[in-house]
Amino acid sequence: MWPRLVASKVLKRLGSTNFVADFPSDNSEYLLEIPHHHFDTNKSLSSDDIIFSHHLQEIQNYRVFVNTWNVGGVVPTDDFNVDDLLSTCHTSCDIYVFGFQEVVPLRATNVFGSESGRISRKWNCLIREALKKKGKEFMSCIISKQMVGILISVWVRNDLCSFIRNPSVSCVGCGVMGCLGNKGAVSVRFQLHQTSLCFVCSHLASGGREGDEKIRNSNVGEIFSRTTFPKGTSLQLPRKILDHDRVILLGDLNYRISLPESTTRLLVEKGEWNALLENDQLRMELMDGQVFEGWQEGMINFAPTYKYYPNSSDYYGKSEVKRGEKKRSPAWCDRIIWYGEGLKQQEYERGESKLSDHRPVKAIFTTQVRVSRKLKRLQSFFLSERFEQITSHLEMHSPKDDHDSPYVMTED
Repeated sequence: MWPRLVASKVLKRLGSTNFVADFPSDNSEYLLEIPHHHFDTNKSLSSDDIIFSHHLQEIQNYRVFVNTWNVGGVVPTDDFNVDDLLSTCHTSCDIYVFGFQEVVPLRATNVFGSESGRISRKWNCLIREALKKKGKEFMSCIISKQMVGILISVWVRNDLCSFIRNPSVSCVGCGVMGCLGNKGAVSVRFQLHQTSLCFVCSHLASGGREGDEKIRNSNVGEIFSRTTFPKGTSLQLPRKILDHDRVILLGDLNYRISLPESTTRLLVEKGEWNALLENDQLRMELMDGQVFEGWQEGMINFAPTYKYYPNSSDYYGKSEVKRGEKKRSPAWCDRIIWYGEGLKQQEYERGESKLSDHRPVKAIFTTQVRVSRKLKRLQSFFLSERFEQITSHLEMHSPKDDHDSPYVMTED
């Protein structure tokens, strides 16, 4: 059985990195198709260069909420409270992105076997209920995808669905044999009006030994190079992650602090975040600009998010550990970084849910989006008093009995 499972998994990963979303949009029939325009098909174009000339566009700001959390293979109960994931949302956002790692334990049966949608459905149901409790009942899940333990779920306001086009998914495994999904990334992209957005949910290689950060850098390079999206039906859309207008990378990136364990723990107890961040591997990689050239991260003013005893506020290794087990120094493993102009981070903080050995991390961004003036005028018309008067007039003159309507289907 195992050879067949391994072969199937490897061929699936190597054959294509494009996957159909587990939860396609209920509003897919409303996604707009852009009229065809002539352009050089040999040139790779961003949405800055196509569709509408600049004098027909204006900039509109949207708020984007992003959350990442390694849940340590713990399956939430039906009444699990995920409100902590949204506690930073004092005001309503237009787009909500939830990224999870280890939604299933990373044992062989899950890595080599087929993915079950049961866990992702449970998380999506919990997210939907949490959004409703926050008064965000008009949210729609436009895309959700799971690869082994990595899960990403994207929700938008219902009234934005008609302005979202070409949602697609790409999965890249960087784990066992360099291709399986115990490590890697699930990326989603779509266009909002005339701006392309890409969200990359990642789980990179673990390890606190010297040199392990190079394996993580290699994972990132693989994700950037191997992630490929379809071009789209009517225009040449960005196919690679870094070709999109706005890119946000979230996940358990697993970068550690390059200090002796005793020094790290002492600085953590004192709350000396700046001294720790000077030796944070991801911060050093962002400054070095090799795999993360052009990427940015907001100020970190919160305690390291890894590694805790589950259901505890104590870092692992604070008390005596079992013989042979690693102590694992505290670190900021869980991060949210971004790439591209037009993104401004408003908030960056951690949550305090104790379900796993990681704490969730969340951020709010303001993103600039190019909007066609023609589309905006059309949208304004549909929201106008004039449109309401027209529809009211049509309703008054419509057939009162459904059976008289030519559009109603009846059973024989």
